[in-house]
This record gives sequence, structure tokens and C-alpha cells, in this order.
Amino acid sequence: MSPTLSLGYSPCPNDTFIFFGLAAGHISTAPYELAITMADVEELNNLARQGVLDATKVSMSAVPYLLDQYWLLRCGGALGRGCGPLVVARRRASMDELREATMAIPGWLTTAHLLLGLEGSHQGPRLPMTFDRIMPAVAAGEVGAGGIIHEGRFTFGRYGLEMVLDLGVWWEKRFGLPLPLGGILMKRELGRDAAHLMEKAIRQSLLLAREQPELAWPYIQTHAQEMAPDVIRRHIDTFVNDYSLNVGTEGERAIRTLLKAACDLEGRPLPDVPLFWDEKD
Repeated sequence: MSPTLSLGYSPCPNDTFIFFGLAAGHISTAPYELAITMADVEELNNLARQGVLDATKVSMSAVPYLLDQYWLLRCGGALGRGCGPLVVARRRASMDELREATMAIPGWLTTAHLLLGLEGSHQGPRLPMTFDRIMPAVAAGEVGAGGIIHEGRFTFGRYGLEMVLDLGVWWEKRFGLPLPLGGILMKRELGRDAAHLMEKAIRQSLLLAREQPELAWPYIQTHAQEMAPDVIRRHIDTFVNDYSLNVGTEGERAIRTLLKAACDLEGRPLPDVPLFWDEKD
């Protein structure tokens, strides 16, 4: 019997685009068989903190909490320019005007929440909820504002909402680097050979979807939570790019910058362990 490797990712189009080839069995992970878990990114963050999954997509801001068990792969994540979370409200406003407002966030461990802390304007209460509930909650007046992610950057206008701040633009101006939103982690205990195998398989899966998008489309659409086809395509175009194939030198610098900023915000050092699977101890 083949050993099983548990893999987690979200139902968002960028993830289902990248992982379609693996989920459909077009890309081999022998000697491992995959057991796939699909969940909201904050749920994946928490499953990783519990050590439940062997490999998983997580928010990049969650990585400092996970380095005792996991290291990063160099592909499959979400990193780029023009792809950051947005702060939205029911009316035109400044961040200063929303300083004490209740802010809905997509989870405590999400990069959106980290960026709010780094930007620093918002000092009011924050209310975590699944990302798909945030825009309706803001529109209904349940909260004063919301930090939205994923396809929310394309659809917030449909809820009559106004953009207050693009946190990705803020990051790029502040640090001059692309924004690392999420990455793929794999358990250190499985060893470097397994990490190399998984990284290669994810890259092959992504290349397959790029070469034959029509093959991947039904799988993507099935999990797109009633998203319109044009929004699905914009979502993929925004969050899947060359950094998804390989973070490269600039992407690695961006990741290290964000992780250091996250640790500095909490007044603690980044764990002194190799960050990527192919780094030497």
C-alpha cells in the first residue's frame, strides 16, 4: 500500500488552477497517494498549527508560527503586485476616519490582518469571519469596514462598497517589493526528497493548467462558489504568475521582508531555522 500524503488548499480559483493536475491524477506523486483537504485559508492556517496536514497552502503571515514543523516550497503560492487585500466601507472615508471602527478581517493569521497591523492606522476592534461573509457584513452595517481578499477586489462594488485603502499598494510603496500573500508548506519530518518531489509535482500541475486551461476549467468552476466566469479568469490572472512557478530571488526577498516585519511587529525574532526546504541547516 502506498503511503498517503495529506495536502490542503483553498477552493479559490488560483489554488484549484494550480492544483488541478494533482487532484485529477494527471501528475504523479508516487510513491505517495494524495489525500486532499479543501478549506478556507484561515482554517488551513489553523490545521497547520495543529500539524494536521503534511503539505498545505497557508497565509504567509502564519509562517513564523509554523517553522518548527514546516518549511516553505518555492512554488504554488500567491505572491505578486496589484494583488493585495483591500479595506472597504459603505462610504468614502479615510483610514483615520475608520481608526476606531469595528473592522471585519478574514482571520487572525491572514496576511490581510498582518498588513492592517503594519500599516497602523486602524486601532479599533477586529472581528474575524470567513472572507465570503465580510462584504455582506459591511454592506449590512454589521461592521464599520472590512479587509477583503481573493475575488473581493473585483466584486466589492456590487455590494455598494467603496475602497478605502489598497493594502497591497501600501506594501509596494513602503517596501518596494511584490506582496507575499500565501505559500505552500511541507512538514520537515518528511525529508528533503519528499519536499523536492512535491515541489516538482506542483510545478508540473501548474504548467499543465497553463498549457490546457480548458482541461482544468470544470474543476475550477465547480469549486468557485457561484463566481461569474469573468471573475474567475480575473482571479487567476491576478493571483497566478511566474512567482507561482518559482518565487525567485526577488520573491524570496519579499517573503523574508514580510516575515521579519511580522515578527518585529510582535517583538520577537524569526525562528532560526532554514526557511525553504532546499536551504542547508
